[in-house]
Amino acid sequence: MKSLTELYRIGRGPSSSHTMGPEKAAKVAEEKYPDASSFRVTLFRSLAQTGRGHGTDTVLKKTFSKPVEVIFDEESCAPHPNYMVIEALDEKNDPLGKIKVISVGGGAIKVEGANFEEPREVYPLHSFEKIKNYCEEEGIDLAGYVYRFEDAKIRDYLYKVWFFMQQSIYDGLTAEGELPGGLRTKRKAKVLFDQYMDEDPESRENRLVCAYAFAVSEQNAAGEVIVTAPTCGACGILPAVLKYEQVKCSLSDAQIIDALAAAGIIGNLVKTNASISGAECGCQAECGTACSMAAAAAAYLKGMSLDQIEYAAEVAMEHHLGLTCDPVDGLVQIPCIERNAVAAMRALGAVSLASFLTASRQISFDAVVRTMYQTGLDINARYRETSKGGLASNYSYSRLSSRFDPPPEED
Repeated sequence: MKSLTELYRIGRGPSSSHTMGPEKAAKVAEEKYPDASSFRVTLFRSLAQTGRGHGTDTVLKKTFSKPVEVIFDEESCAPHPNYMVIEALDEKNDPLGKIKVISVGGGAIKVEGANFEEPREVYPLHSFEKIKNYCEEEGIDLAGYVYRFEDAKIRDYLYKVWFFMQQSIYDGLTAEGELPGGLRTKRKAKVLFDQYMDEDPESRENRLVCAYAFAVSEQNAAGEVIVTAPTCGACGILPAVLKYEQVKCSLSDAQIIDALAAAGIIGNLVKTNASISGAECGCQAECGTACSMAAAAAAYLKGMSLDQIEYAAEVAMEHHLGLTCDPVDGLVQIPCIERNAVAAMRALGAVSLASFLTASRQISFDAVVRTMYQTGLDINARYRETSKGGLASNYSYSRLSSRFDPPPEED
């Protein structure tokens, strides 16, 4: 597995695969073809189908220092849901060369036949079972496992990650108005936060965690700076749970950093053994993974055992299995923002179950990760970030009529 610096990426939303990945690909292309007069980028499958809503063309035009033409090819077949071809052109518009790129999720890319150096492998073990056994034998916890194999600067990087996570919470809690994109989605984080003290004690947890999750997710939807955890679309879940636990239990930043490290192992295992890409495996790969990371982090902060941490992460993923990715108009707003809040609450619920049910568990975290990947490949392509199925295909009539009206009858 690679470094947590490859998992936690700091950048602008709203999509790690549709904005951060293409941004990185554009930089690679310009470096490879410095003499090009212009570039032509063809986007395929999910990148083409939801690229306009996600702002893929916008980020490409901002990134290239030379003129660029962006083509959305929604019909042609491609070997991966997030596939793009970047052509370098001379002054006569003749091709100088091209690169074929896969945006694999989380802001990472793979360039076909590239000679540039891939990020090095940091962790020797690739399953939770093996990592757990190693930690028990060595007398260390998950954070200790991270610090043993990562570069000495990883703590500083995680502090930076936590700074930007908190910044997105603070900024999101104070922002008001509508989000860009045309859906007229109103920001709700500030309203949730302002009202949470008026709730009865049992409801305050729900309101506060949701306020934090909405804050980060709304910042992402607005194209502001967030941290992939593990993706842009699921970026609100882990920060919300960590901030809630810090406020509730008066935890230090150092304790939160350790929890970030523990959560990173969970996210890395999914990224290595399955996928964190909504275009490849649906939202179960994004929000499901983020929920598992948050559950593991919260369980870690409570001093729970490795078995209990595993169970919390497993429950969190298990109950996201089959979750589709169907963003309306390709925007990371509906249902994405609310989904982050629901997943944050589910993470805390998974920890609660783990506190007294771990001894009876029968499903391992490794097994549920394999299951998620198999399920994702089986999900109809319409429900994997194409905006052609689910809510994305059923929302158009509700924008044109009363939300209380029934959908139009089919002929």
